[in-house]
Amino acid sequence: MTQKVELEIKTIVPAHSHGAYTLVLGERFGDRKIPVLIGSFEAQAIAMELEGMKPSRPLTHDLFAKALSEFHVVLKQVYISKLEEGIYYAVLELQSGERSLQLDSRTSDAIALATKFKCPIFVAESILHEAGYQDDSQGPEATEDEEPLFSEDDLDMEDSDNPWAELDIEELEQQLNEAIQEEDYKRAAEIRDEIARRK
Repeated sequence: MTQKVELEIKTIVPAHSHGAYTLVLGERFGDRKIPVLIGSFEAQAIAMELEGMKPSRPLTHDLFAKALSEFHVVLKQVYISKLEEGIYYAVLELQSGERSLQLDSRTSDAIALATKFKCPIFVAESILHEAGYQDDSQGPEATEDEEPLFSEDDLDMEDSDNPWAELDIEELEQQLNEAIQEEDYKRAAEIRDEIARRK
């Protein structure tokens, strides 16, 4: 039986490919990591969920997660089962009452759904052994010039550098909604943190 290793999301950084991002997954109880190249839409969906931001209207992953929940289907876990020619393959392990079901999925979609269901993410040990790297070595998609989507500096601004200082709560909430609608999630995170700081 293939050994499974539990992973957690470490960070999301812009990749060299235009519009693509590198999602870095790391062992929950270890120091090996694997990079997964994902699209901007999936990166935004994952980042929004991790940052606790909700869009004004449901995005595709929100809609699918809601539909599953309405039919009492639970995502139990995500399993990255295969790596072929640089492409990861994932399986959604679903439960509905006594019935279990496995669905093939793109890894980026599977992880986006995992963040919504708060379920664990696993990878085959053989994949981690083949594609994994440790902190003391650069991963295939990790380079020094890449910056996180949401850095501490972005989310923890001093008042002197705070562009939202002159706005009241109502204006901030309006700006937050506009930022989300425009899919400017970095700006939305800054506004959300400013609102939280004042409350």
